[in-house]
Amino acid sequence: MSFATSKHVLALAFAAATAILPGCSTYKPAPKAFHEATIQPYTLDAGDRLRITVFEQEGLTNSYTVDQAGYIAFPLIGQIPARGRTLQQLEGLIAQKLRGGYLRDPDVSVEVDRYRSVFVMGEVGQAGQYSYVPGMTVQNAIAVAGGYSPRAYQGNADITRRINGEILTGRVSISDPVMAGDTIYVRERFF
Repeated sequence: MSFATSKHVLALAFAAATAILPGCSTYKPAPKAFHEATIQPYTLDAGDRLRITVFEQEGLTNSYTVDQAGYIAFPLIGQIPARGRTLQQLEGLIAQKLRGGYLRDPDVSVEVDRYRSVFVMGEVGQAGQYSYVPGMTVQNAIAVAGGYSPRAYQGNADITRRINGEILTGRVSISDPVMAGDTIYVRERFF
């Protein structure tokens, strides 16, 4: 190969590399809000199934699912907004509404019976929807989805997460915690 030809090949390789790099930089590291969200009290959203107990009121004690609009249908008091509320906030709201003409001093307890799912996509054994378990990390979620595919980049992953009503995407370490409702995307490696 002549010097002119090798110079031309190097120029083409450099042009290709600079064209690829902007594509790699479209995702940024996870914003600060990602890490802050994992240490906040759990907030409810569509798909969460709740076990609501009203002590000494067997007819009201049951499991209720937060619907796509963010509400639960509760006997006597109707639609209760649950999306974005903590368990304690929902307990207080239900007790307040029951006090309004139904029960004198209701004692309400709310716990999560089943968390909303996480979604694992990209270069994994079996992409799909999986049950969330408190304390789950990105690596745990990938393992549940059948592990990495042979083409997977294993250094980190991208997570899409709803934070304060806003949908954000960021790149995180595989040891980072996952939240219920997250979508995890494992990228393909280039080499």
